[in-house]
Parts: sequence; structure tokens; C-alpha cells
Amino acid sequence: MKCPFCGCDDTQVKDSRNADDNTAIRRRRECPECGSRFTTFERIQLRELTVVKKNGEKTPFDRDKLARSIQIAVRKRPVTPERVEKIVNSIQRRLETSGEAEIPSTTIGQYVMDALSNLDHIAYIRFASVYKDFREVKDFEDFVETIDQFAKPKHQNEGDDE
Repeated sequence: MKCPFCGCDDTQVKDSRNADDNTAIRRRRECPECGSRFTTFERIQLRELTVVKKNGEKTPFDRDKLARSIQIAVRKRPVTPERVEKIVNSIQRRLETSGEAEIPSTTIGQYVMDALSNLDHIAYIRFASVYKDFREVKDFEDFVETIDQFAKPKHQNEGDDE
């Protein structure tokens, strides 16, 4: 592993331990040249995934980009970084086990929408505003109205006054 500080090609592993619910290995490394220490993560990758964007462009799947988009949606919300990591792990695992090497970006977006709808409605709306490309306030109003329909508790005896 190359040292990110001085570029030395020969760094030493000082400590290894499981991370992220045993789906990754966290390695603490030290550079013999400059003495700097840094952390790396090793994850299982079942297959190379390619994301097919709406315009047909193909790009390699970027786990960090997925994590950043979710982190932006949950910013200043009561959602822990560990919860975000679990969502990212779950989505990546789902994509890798789908059997498909090329994944439409809309599929990834829908997986994120599903996860956020169960996690935090504000984060869900934030992500949806970008994903669904809201252009005006009416788009938000219509979307929030659909959320309200699912979020309101249903009463068995609606209309009954007791």
C-alpha cells in the first residue's frame, strides 16, 4: 500500500481488525520512510459493477459516491454514520448479488429512496429532490403529499366522535 503522505511503496500493517459488521477489515499502517500512520479498509468485491446513467453513459460503480449522496441527505438529521454505512453496505451487497454487471442508475436511486423512506422522511425528501429533479415548489408539494398519506396513522373509526 502506497503512503498517502510521501508516496513510499512499502508501508507496514501495524494492526488489523474487523469493521462494519465483519464486512471489512480495518488496517492501521505505518510508513517506514516518513513515519506517518494511516488507516485503510479492505472489503469484499464480488464483481466489477458498471453504472448505466440515464443518458447511456457508463461509469464504474463508486461506493464512496453512494455514501456521499446519502450523507448529504441525512446531514444534520439524527442518523448515525454507522447507520449510513449499513445502508451503503446493504445496497452494494444487493447490487453485487443481483447477477448483473451493468446496473441502471435509476435502480441505485430507488434502492436509496427505499432505505431513506424507512429511515428519515426529511432525508428522503432531500434525496428525492435531486433524484427526481424537482424544478418548482409544486413538485415538492406533490411529493410531500404522497409521503403524508403513508405517514399518517390510520384510525379504525374515522369520523366517529366519542
